[in-house]
Amino acid sequence: MRAGEAKKGKMSAFAKASVSARITEKLTQGLSPVSLKLIDESHHHAGHGHHHPEGETHFRVEVISEKFEGKNRIDRHRLINGLLAEELAGRVHALAISAWTPEEKTTL
Repeated sequence: MRAGEAKKGKMSAFAKASVSARITEKLTQGLSPVSLKLIDESHHHAGHGHHHPEGETHFRVEVISEKFEGKNRIDRHRLINGLLAEELAGRVHALAISAWTPEEKTTL
């Protein structure tokens, strides 16, 4: 059985959810963010490789979380990419990440 599928070939509600809904859910569960903004930028890539007519292939995420304390930018990106590994291996072609701690965001 593939990930996201239930017995008898039926998919779970989570697997049927839009890509953006799954990304939001996974980042919310994994990071407990103070703020999370997910932007579908797929329309900017219409006609380019990996674009899907229904969108949800190119995203920008802006997230503020205490989970980033003590982590450099690369480790923050690795954390996010790890949470979204299934989406990045599937339909999501590009993910731009801006990740801050609450303290960092207040001083910007």
